[in-house]
Amino acid sequence: MDVTKKISLFSGVSEAHRILLNQKMIRRVYEADELILDFEDQSKDVLFILSGKVRVLYRSVLGREVILADIGAQNFFGELSAIDEQGRSANVTALHKTEIAHLPRALFIEIVTGTPDVARQVLEVLVARIRALDLRFSEMSVLKTNERLYAELLRLSQKRKGSQGQRIISPPPFHHHLAARIGCRREVVSRELSALARDGIIEKTRGGLVIVDCGELETRLSHALN
Repeated sequence: MDVTKKISLFSGVSEAHRILLNQKMIRRVYEADELILDFEDQSKDVLFILSGKVRVLYRSVLGREVILADIGAQNFFGELSAIDEQGRSANVTALHKTEIAHLPRALFIEIVTGTPDVARQVLEVLVARIRALDLRFSEMSVLKTNERLYAELLRLSQKRKGSQGQRIISPPPFHHHLAARIGCRREVVSRELSALARDGIIEKTRGGLVIVDCGELETRLSHALN
C-alpha cells in the first residue's frame, strides 16, 4: 500500500521521496484512550493521522489538564520536536481507534527543506495553530468564564440540519472536557450550562447539545468583547 496517498502533504513530492516515505514510515494502530506521545518525551518522529482522531492536551504541575486541540485524519503532529529537537510539548492521546504513520525526523526535514510546496503547507499549518492559540490566549485574558464557555460552544458546534438558525454539538460534550478547554472546574461548566438551558438558549437532546438561540449567545459574547 502507498501510504503517501493517504497524506495530502506529500501529494507533490518526487517519486524518489515517495519510495523513501513508504520504506521509512512505520504504521501503528492505537486504541481509544491510548497514549501516543507523552509530555517531554524525547522522540523526534512526525506523526501523520491516517484514520481516527487524537487529542492534544497539556497537564500543569498541579495536575490540571488543558485541552489544546483535537486533530483528525489527514493532519499531522509532533513537528515541533522534529524542528527544534526539544522534548514533546504536550500529551497526545487517541480519541478513537486511530492509525498513525510515524515519519523519522531526518526524512521529514529533508523533504520539507527540499520541497517548497511541502514547506509552504507546513508553514500554513503552523501559522493556523499559532493563530488558534493566540485567540484562546486573548479569550483567557479578557473574557469571564461564562463568556469563554459561550465562545467554545459556538466554536465546537455545527449547523443543525433542518433547523434554521440552530447549531449542534454531537455527541454532547462532557462537562469536564469543556472545563479543560476553557480553564475552569467542571462544576462551573455544569452551573453555566444549566443557566443557559433555563434561559432557553441551549437544549440537551439524545443526539447532542443544541444551541437553540445562537443569536443570543453571539450577542452576549459580542458585548463582552466590546
